[in-house]
Amino acid sequence: MKKGLWSIWIFFILLFLFIAAITYYKRSLEPVSVSDNSTIFTVEKGSTLNEVAQGLKEKNLIRSRLAFRLLTLFQGKEREIKAGKYILSPSMSSAEILQALVEGREIRYVITIPEGKNMYDVAKLLEEAGLFPRSEFLKEAKNKKLLKSLGVPGDTVEGFLFPDTYFVSAGLNATEVIEIFVKRFWQVWKENGFDEKIKETDLGIKEVVILASIVEKEALLPKERPLIASVFLNRLKKGMRLQADPTVRYGLLVDKGIYPRRLRTRHLRYKSPYNTYIIKGLPKGPICNPGVQSIRAVLEPVKSDYLYFVSMNNGAHKFSKTLEEHNRAVYRYQIKKLRPK
Repeated sequence: MKKGLWSIWIFFILLFLFIAAITYYKRSLEPVSVSDNSTIFTVEKGSTLNEVAQGLKEKNLIRSRLAFRLLTLFQGKEREIKAGKYILSPSMSSAEILQALVEGREIRYVITIPEGKNMYDVAKLLEEAGLFPRSEFLKEAKNKKLLKSLGVPGDTVEGFLFPDTYFVSAGLNATEVIEIFVKRFWQVWKENGFDEKIKETDLGIKEVVILASIVEKEALLPKERPLIASVFLNRLKKGMRLQADPTVRYGLLVDKGIYPRRLRTRHLRYKSPYNTYIIKGLPKGPICNPGVQSIRAVLEPVKSDYLYFVSMNNGAHKFSKTLEEHNRAVYRYQIKKLRPK
């Protein structure tokens, strides 16, 4: 009789301990607090479950390392946690945190490259977004091995960082981000049939992108892009210097780190492989990253006899066939500062 009584007591004690353990386990999986103060949590590549649990505990994101490990093991997800940077909150339960890590809901930066921005602008944009230092991007932008692997014809990635909006995962390095931008360039190039259109010209891909980058910086009105492209193509055919102001600015940026809005005589005389007031033909490389319309303008230019254009101070340009006509337009719109009627 006493033996049976002891068995009952042991059963209830074990039951009590089991219920207590389950209660403690469930409570250990609850949110640490109701605070919505988010924090960035990083899962490094190759991290073990123990290391992840330890990191979460140190950030005060979970109540118990053991409970989190058990939860992960019970669900069979110990090998499914993805490396990356995550925004987590103490108000999230351990189950919610685990789900975020398994689904790879890491931080994604929205990066927009506007048309006409150069690689120095892009480097600054990425640094300000918090991805990595500007210097890291610019170093990889000149990595010859990387450029070759991506099919970029030139000394830098300039011109091939396609203007678009991107969702970039935190933790990517400069090489990986450049790959995303350049692959988008080639995707757009093929989608628009530029592989076929370029065969109708005497230009190579690098030459097209260089010209498109100049058109991008010169044109304010979309409808003028094919006309501006025709001016530069006409000048090239006649052996005339392009004399494009944006190429002078870019050369100064590369060599001296300055980008003057107003060009002086000393700027126009500055010796640079980009200065088209000095060199004949095209500059050394693209001067910005052109959009699809500027590329199309070079491949499908308007047929014209124009050799010159000048701003009319309203976003539009006055196009001329002769130097005499051009000089009159310069006097009217740049010296007298008149506007078209």
